[in-house]
Amino acid sequence: MNNNYFRITAYYPQDGFSFIVDSNGMFEKLWQFGSYLIQKGVKVIEVSRLEDIIDINIEPAQEDKDHFLLRATADGKPEYVEQNINGTTYKAIKVANKLYVPNKEAK
Repeated sequence: MNNNYFRITAYYPQDGFSFIVDSNGMFEKLWQFGSYLIQKGVKVIEVSRLEDIIDINIEPAQEDKDHFLLRATADGKPEYVEQNINGTTYKAIKVANKLYVPNKEAK
């Protein structure tokens, strides 16, 4: 597993939409990815390393050092929903029909 695979969920208030975006190799540190998006006027909602999340219906992307991958977009802010996984209830984040648990240690 690539140790610089990161996922960010964000909201772009200027146009009122949210998105999930992954970076697999483009940034060396998670803060660099978040900083890049903030510079573009985005409000960062969740930041995660791949090893800290539980993917519900998003497959990890191939390594790409030149691009990041837009996984989902939706009008409005992202939603938080409860998801039961193997008998444990987690707080998952949802954008359109894509869901993931940003921190598998938080319940």
